[in-house]
Formats: sequence, structure tokens, C-alpha cells
Amino acid sequence: MNTYLRRIIKAGFLGFWRNGWVSLTALMTMVLALFMIGSLLFSNVLLTSALSRIENQVDISVYFQIDITEEEIINVKSALSQLAQVKIVTYISRDEALEKFKARHAGNALITQSLDELDENPLEASLNVQAKNPDQYEVIARFLADSAFSTIINKVNYFQNEVVIERLSGILAAARGIGLGITAVLAIIAMLVVLNTIRLTIYTNRDEISVMKLVGASRKYIRGPFLVEGALYGIISAVITMIAFYPLTLWLGPAAAHFFGGVNLFHYYLSNFFQILLILLVSGIMLGIVSSAIAIRRYLKV
Repeated sequence: MNTYLRRIIKAGFLGFWRNGWVSLTALMTMVLALFMIGSLLFSNVLLTSALSRIENQVDISVYFQIDITEEEIINVKSALSQLAQVKIVTYISRDEALEKFKARHAGNALITQSLDELDENPLEASLNVQAKNPDQYEVIARFLADSAFSTIINKVNYFQNEVVIERLSGILAAARGIGLGITAVLAIIAMLVVLNTIRLTIYTNRDEISVMKLVGASRKYIRGPFLVEGALYGIISAVITMIAFYPLTLWLGPAAAHFFGGVNLFHYYLSNFFQILLILLVSGIMLGIVSSAIAIRRYLKV
């Protein structure tokens, strides 16, 4: 068995080097396919970062009656924090609300002067609530409306922003769905391109395959070297693709981080180098082996 495997592996390596330009063509095609897969991986990181950034900007505010004590508001905060749908709850006191309001309208002299003339702080204390998913805000708002805390709550701004939040939830869900669809389509295209290129490689050896079949070589023995070649295409292409991503992510990283927010592609590339390499290696080897197995089936029917 060891001798049998060594012969197959040796024949695969010899076929890889002997085919020369055809092997180079298959390699370049495989690099493009893996580059497409890697690009989809980085695009997914950017899309996820952008969607998370948008989701983090969506929240609802719960405003309380002015005469409510801080202890009562903390009780509401504790109750909200225990809900499975709630990600984080932030307490904003009346003084904090006033300071933020002044900072936001610092350039408006009329508003600043009006506030200075007031005897007391007109703003209410509030809780800023972020849900784990945008479609969960309705559950949180209903909880507040139906609970015993409803008597101390002045307003929940979810009902004013309900349409906007629902539309945003739909957009986020559609964006994720479209991203998965594009990934699947491009992966199929990559496999078809690689399949046709490897089929060309095997076509150049059709006479050799026919002779081996006629003299009694088993299908496994004939198929083996081509599967090894396919795996070699995948391994070498994965390494080349990883090398190509280094200058590309170095160049695009800061611009992408500025535009999408959050993730720097170059930092992601460095911190997840081995995971990305493993994904490309597995994808490349699978593409090469599966494509070779499909392409050679025709020539085994001799």
C-alpha cells in the first residue's frame, strides 16, 4: 500500500511539473478563484462591521417623570437588564442630559441664553436601551407599557421611531441575505472555472489515460495522480493568494476602516492569518480534488 501511494504521489508531482504551461494556467485560475473566496471573506467582515455599527446606533430612550427618584429609575434599569432581548441599558441623569444638550447646541446662542434664564433643569432623566437585534425593540416597548413601571414613565420614543426601526431591520436582514446569495453564486462560478481549466489539463493526457486503462490499470491508480495534482494546485494557489492579500490589505485597510468603520482589513489579515490560510487551503484542495475527480470521469470510460 505504501509503494502504491508513493507511486501515485510521485506521478502527481511529475504530471504537475511535466505539463508546464497548462499547470501554470490551472494555477492562475485557481489563484483567481481563491482570491474571489478570500475577497468574499474580507467583504463579509466589512459588511458585518458596517451592519454592527448601524445596529449600535439604533436604540430607544425611556423618559421618566421629573419628580421620580433615581432609585426608582435604577429599579427599572435592573428589570430591563434581565430581559433576554436587551443588550445594554445606560442611565442618563437630568444633569447629564442637560450637559449633553448644552454641548449639542453650543453654537446656538438663543438656546444657550434660554437655558440660562430657567430656574431649574427642564430635562428628564432617561434610560438608553439597546436591543440585541433591531426587531426586538417592540418587545421591550411592550414590556415597559404593560409593567408596573408605566406609571412613572413619561414617554418611550420607540413608538415615534417604530417605522424607521422596522425599515432598518428589513434592510439589515436583506443585506445579510444578499451577501450570502452573492457568496454562493461566486463560489459556484469559481468552481466551474477551475473545473474547466483542470479538464483542459486532463485533456492533454487523454491518450496516456486510454493506454493505462487498456493495459489494465485500475481506475483508482489512474485517478490518483490527477487528484494529487488538483491538491497541489490548491496548496500552491492558497499560498500565492495569501501573499497577494498582504499588500492589498495594507493599502485598503485604512481607507476601508474609515469608510465602513471599525475593522482595519490589514489588522484583521495579520491577526487571523492562519485561520484565513486554513480556509483558503481547504477551499483550494477541495476545489482541486473535486474538479479533478469530475473532469477525469469522462476519460475513465474507455
